[in-house]
Amino acid sequence: MSPQPNAPTPTAAPYDPREASVPPGWPRTDRPLRIALLGWARLSFQAQQGSGYNLSASELAAGLAMSGHEVVYLSSGRRYGLRPWAFIARTERWRGVECFDLYNSPNPSPASYNFRNTRAELDHGRQVRLVLRWLERRRIDVVHIHSLEGFPLSLIGAIEAAGGGRRAVVTPHNYWFVCPQVDLMRGETALCRDYDGGRACEGCLRSGPAWRTRLKRRLGQAAERVVGMEIAGLLRKAAKEVPDRWRELTGALPPESFNARKPDPETAAGFDAGAGGGGAGARGDGLIRHHYGWERRDSIRKPIAPTALDDNEKFLASDRHLVVLNGYGRRRVAGVEALNRASLVIPPSDFVRSVYVRMGLDERRSRTVRLGQPHFDQINRRARRSPFYGMRPWDPATARRPLRFAFFGAMRPSKGIDILAAAIPLLTREVRQRCQFHIRAQGKDWPLRKALSVFPEVAFSGQYDLLQLIGSGGEYDVGLLPHAWFENSPLVLLEHLHAGKFVICSRLGGPVEWVRPPLNGLMVEGGRPEELAAAMTKLARGEVAIPSPREVHEATPILRSYPDHVAEIEGIYREVLGEREAPADARVDAALGQGAAEIAAGAVG
Repeated sequence: MSPQPNAPTPTAAPYDPREASVPPGWPRTDRPLRIALLGWARLSFQAQQGSGYNLSASELAAGLAMSGHEVVYLSSGRRYGLRPWAFIARTERWRGVECFDLYNSPNPSPASYNFRNTRAELDHGRQVRLVLRWLERRRIDVVHIHSLEGFPLSLIGAIEAAGGGRRAVVTPHNYWFVCPQVDLMRGETALCRDYDGGRACEGCLRSGPAWRTRLKRRLGQAAERVVGMEIAGLLRKAAKEVPDRWRELTGALPPESFNARKPDPETAAGFDAGAGGGGAGARGDGLIRHHYGWERRDSIRKPIAPTALDDNEKFLASDRHLVVLNGYGRRRVAGVEALNRASLVIPPSDFVRSVYVRMGLDERRSRTVRLGQPHFDQINRRARRSPFYGMRPWDPATARRPLRFAFFGAMRPSKGIDILAAAIPLLTREVRQRCQFHIRAQGKDWPLRKALSVFPEVAFSGQYDLLQLIGSGGEYDVGLLPHAWFENSPLVLLEHLHAGKFVICSRLGGPVEWVRPPLNGLMVEGGRPEELAAAMTKLARGEVAIPSPREVHEATPILRSYPDHVAEIEGIYREVLGEREAPADARVDAALGQGAAEIAAGAVG
């Protein structure tokens, strides 16, 4: 029957960011659980605060809320007030998740602010009791810990011992439980291969006492509530500039013009690419000499220590990390004991799981659970729907454009941006001019922009968000991940692989579980620019063929979809509560290809 011409058109309910908007086909449970997620970052900020860990936790929380579960979130160590005692207060409701903050925590977060506060980090009775009372009032069934920064280590055992059938599940997104620096690095520039019983931790980070952080946050956040975040931010920025302004006034530091530089030595050449106005630029070396200076002290980056291809195996074979010689050594033992009190520990990569097992985690309490994200699925679907899905992106024999490399990440030294910046000048002119480098990195990139400004093949695009990331598949052919630390399950690597992109990646940490050279990538020694340059040269010269997105997907068998991930986690909750015995991931793996709704419905039974 045809619709009446004047019949009103049905409209969808307006979107409310406070509620769980359930998309068509998403499975709803008939046995809802009461679930609490713990972390340190504000959940609604997603990757803007806490980076990949918070993005993973927030999307899991939202997915569970869409499934019909009662989900709450508690962060600690970030919010402070003028009251002398700790308390828990509601922050907001976000995508169906009730979010709370524990104010005035004795353990500030993130971890770098609590580096010298090991006593409270091991155990703090009042804070533990406060959290337990909050969990009890909300009648929580499962506590899923994504980060315990801001909380004491003793909390996990207290949750399991409190009675009432409540269970604790832990997803370690990094190495915080056995490393107060978080990343198993020394000074954020070198792998910590031997922590010397804890003595290597002393002075590893330049961190002030925790009481000073707590006091500054009490006063600063109290001021924010009075004058607003914008004005408070401007005042902080002005205060940071006072030392330099004083040095300028006294003549100790000459005033600096932001764009002050010498003229291009080829200024007189105009459009003539073969002639120059004198100087080095006339050699026709393909460079653009902006003559940006390096006078300011903030232009100096820390050098990155090189790694070896077998550092994963060497680290897991070593027993030096079992030695205890000081308080940091005792903290490491306490961290493993805390994990052994959990019902299950589910890191996203098997390398991280193996590290914790090597440190003393009971292997029977551990399981690798791969990450799934909505934007992973969008990136993956975009690649599959493209008319170029089965076509190889670049061949040097027929190419009519450059080979495009992309670096996505942050300006932190461990992420490898410095390695890329050092590798580009090592390329021969012939290779470099056949390439284009897209760099999207969060943080202060001005020093490296200046250093690489002579290479016209390099483009910095600044910080990026998920919308840009989803649409960036047409911008590049090869993803770069030259990290210099034991990566866990790096989201940027998974984003490249979901997009069907070939990758060049350091052989450190979890990425070895995804990259299968030369089918979907190449692996190099981290911290070695010459190795990265050699790998890029092989691709530019056609010594290694770059596969099509279809071939990359076929060579990467352990990519997990978002519905699969949420269903697997829900199955784990029911398993630890005694509602089921079989591991959820075995069933999900067997069901791959049946459709998201069928997979999730089977997992919740």
